[in-house]
Amino acid sequence: MNEKLIVEQCQKWVNDLVVGLNFCPFAKKEVINNTVRYQVGQDLDDEKALTLLAEELQYLQNHPDVETTLVILADGYAFFDDYLDLLDLAQQWLKMTKLEGVFQIASFHPDYCFADTSAEDVSNYTNRAPWPILHILREESMTRAVSAHPDPEAIPERNIELCEQKGRQFFIDYLASIHPSNKNKP
Repeated sequence: MNEKLIVEQCQKWVNDLVVGLNFCPFAKKEVINNTVRYQVGQDLDDEKALTLLAEELQYLQNHPDVETTLVILADGYAFFDDYLDLLDLAQQWLKMTKLEGVFQIASFHPDYCFADTSAEDVSNYTNRAPWPILHILREESMTRAVSAHPDPEAIPERNIELCEQKGRQFFIDYLASIHPSNKNKP
């Protein structure tokens, strides 16, 4: 797979949806400041994916000028349940290495489905991305950003309302336009 194309697809998604629709009101600053790192992992199993995650955590520790990394799992995690298993392992690994509280992981997947929602629920599109992604965030930066926001608790509700206004077909068409293998997704 073409890593450059995968990164471009994810950058487009970040620019158009995450920043453009303001799904994350904290992302625009980092995109403008060019402090978002994109790393693609291919031919992955759990061990290789966790190794890539560990390398990116180390990179962030050694490069305070880089705010966040999107670890893009280009293959190996197409099935959402497999991805959730990896996410659970990644969370356990953060605890085990005493990096929980220093970093946190946000999760995005083409088939993302919140607990207690159906796969067709439009609210899932707040966390649907062109590729499976483990998004590493600096905990301290998130705490600062959230505390400076006038109403952080309202962000998820606002995002769900926006998704409902846009409708499922908007998101289906959008994701298919940047990553054609998503065209048959619900």
